[in-house]
Amino acid sequence: MGPMLCQASRLAELITELAKAKPAEPVPLSLVCDTGLGGVPKALSIIEGRQELLALRMVEMPAPSDVDDVWLERVSEFVPEDVIRVVEPRRSPEGWLDGIKRVAEHGCWPKLRTGGPTSESVPPVDVVADFLATVSTLSVPFKTTAGMQTAVRGADPATGFVQHGFLNLLVATARCLSGKDVRDALESADGDALAAEAGSLSDAAATAVRDVFASYGSCSLTDPVTDLEGLGLL
Repeated sequence: MGPMLCQASRLAELITELAKAKPAEPVPLSLVCDTGLGGVPKALSIIEGRQELLALRMVEMPAPSDVDDVWLERVSEFVPEDVIRVVEPRRSPEGWLDGIKRVAEHGCWPKLRTGGPTSESVPPVDVVADFLATVSTLSVPFKTTAGMQTAVRGADPATGFVQHGFLNLLVATARCLSGKDVRDALESADGDALAAEAGSLSDAAATAVRDVFASYGSCSLTDPVTDLEGLGLL
């Protein structure tokens, strides 16, 4: 488990609940900036004033459509160096992969949104494969979010949309680093085969994968663990 995700617009609500709960140590936090880049300094100031409750580990935000260098420089100015900066370039037919590279050049982690409330929110396999091919050559890891609470690719029972599995993405990352078939791993619905391949990774290969695919956000804390236990990986 990593840090708790909280939108900047709900930060005060989170602090109120934590003050009631009185945690034994500060709760690791990933701040999701849904109020725009201009709202980041105020949110960080609030967190700094409640360090007995919160320990800021990560700041996540969507990028403007052009992901320009001036905007990325402001991100670096606003967010402390010891906090991970995660930026989500807007997915588009042209320029998207260049935006990912610019994000990395400024020391930020690129983020790939892998699901959402509409079928268009789920990127096609080819798009994910292109993303992996790009980020595997960069100096920073990546994060994914949305639609990744299940280990293996399959239809979401709530929406009927086919969602990517985080185990698919892990195996695909490993294959990307070793020059193997990435698309086949992303398309697979064979959980046992994916688990066997993940379990067979050497310590060095596993470390290399974690250095690239470093984090993902899930709507559930229990479903991913249950899936991995069922596949014999935990």
